[in-house]
Amino acid sequence: MEIILWIIIIALFIGCFIGIVFPIIPSVLFIWLGFIIYHFGIDGGELNTLFWIAMILLTVVLVSSDIIANSYFVKRFGGSKEGERAAAIAVIIGSFITPPFGIIYVPFIAVFLIELIMKRTVKQAFRASIGSLIGFLSGTAAKVILQLLMIAWFFILVIF
Repeated sequence: MEIILWIIIIALFIGCFIGIVFPIIPSVLFIWLGFIIYHFGIDGGELNTLFWIAMILLTVVLVSSDIIANSYFVKRFGGSKEGERAAAIAVIIGSFITPPFGIIYVPFIAVFLIELIMKRTVKQAFRASIGSLIGFLSGTAAKVILQLLMIAWFFILVIF
């Protein structure tokens, strides 16, 4: 039975990385399901309080990484507050429109249009949209790193 649970846990951990490409898949939920299956199915005492607190904090950062990165880079590339808000909302909406590509082009287009509406030049609007694209890429990189960190921490506690 324990082998079956380990197969499920590893499948969930692999599945969380599929969520990077297809944002409709709840990556962090897969990680948590792996933790919970281990805790309740294999060894309830192995994962300590520090682990659970750290995983909650990393989950908050993980969930908000796309929104934070997109808003930051839109601002950094000269976008307006409205462009930042549009990027944050468009990341969420884009993840449901033609996954996985919606999360890339919806914020790009949204920021571009909002900046034009805000009377920015085409060059300024395009630059802010590029910031949205860089925000997506950096948010994705952050998610991969955070997910790897969460899974590595889990295995370090479980194996050692």
